[in-house]
Amino acid sequence: MSTSPGPINLFEFEALAKERLPKEEYDYIAGGATDEISVERNRRAFESWALRPRVLGNVSALDLSTTVLGTKVSLPVLLAPCGGHKKAHPEGEFATYRAAASFGTILAVSANASAPFEELAKAATGHLWLQLYSFRDREMTKSWLSRAKEAGYEALCITLDSQWPPKRERNIRNNYKQTRGVNYPKAGPGETPAPGGADPAATWKDLEWIKSQTNLPVVAKGIMTGEDVELCAQAGADAVIVSNHGGRHLDNTLATIEVLSEAVAAAKGGIEILLDGGVRRGADVVKALALGAKAVFIGRPLFWGLAVDGEQGVARVLEILREEIEITMAKCGRPTVASIDSTVVVKAPPL
Repeated sequence: MSTSPGPINLFEFEALAKERLPKEEYDYIAGGATDEISVERNRRAFESWALRPRVLGNVSALDLSTTVLGTKVSLPVLLAPCGGHKKAHPEGEFATYRAAASFGTILAVSANASAPFEELAKAATGHLWLQLYSFRDREMTKSWLSRAKEAGYEALCITLDSQWPPKRERNIRNNYKQTRGVNYPKAGPGETPAPGGADPAATWKDLEWIKSQTNLPVVAKGIMTGEDVELCAQAGADAVIVSNHGGRHLDNTLATIEVLSEAVAAAKGGIEILLDGGVRRGADVVKALALGAKAVFIGRPLFWGLAVDGEQGVARVLEILREEIEITMAKCGRPTVASIDSTVVVKAPPL
């Protein structure tokens, strides 16, 4: 009797994870803002770009490696800063970073990680970025910047689209309560906890100030317009992540792949452009690269991998994407990531 190969694509990983996770945890991870139109649009918009196969391009040896902010990665897929990996597996972020390291790629550790970020950095052997906000307490922001440097983080990912809480109806129906992250300072008896999360009063001056306080690369996350790409560059950001927070903060936006070309044009080659949102196939990765992204992030799929098989599940998610990227590159006659350009794709009406 033959044995099952297990999930063979990221959609099957999600289906299995849904069976294994408590409903409220699955809904928290999978859900989005209000009607979840942007969640669906992120995914479906990739269908509006078709691939252009090419032949006789000598694809006998494929090279999926690239560089992101000067760091060489073995494939153009990074792991996004998502909080609370222990929601999906007891080892949490420790399992995730081991999988990322085994594939020679970057894990961005969330401010809301389920383990202290210094402990993660001390145990890690691969490349780590730290995600944070412009906190309400500037001294807290300053402290995190210096702690990240001392812990060995290689870059800072500043989330800019979280200044106001969203409405997530799945969470409301489930009466879901998100716990305060372990990285935030604890209050003593009778004390008020230090405010975490993004400062709703933050402006571009705050991003400039963050850049002035560190010599680590600064990556601005949550950018969806060319205007804001330009302002990020003016504030000193080294890279931008085109992101609508996976459709979790504001519904009815364009998909990230739909605004990627606008972002790349606004960057004028001065800062690197990355993308997250809806990436589920290797072909999606190649399409994003063709439209100018340096690399992409995956978020929800890492939770599906964790829920199914911990570290090995995340590794399998990355392996599937790597296999599919290889197939797409080969069929499009592109032996290296650097050889992928805009002629690989063409705009096409969705089916």
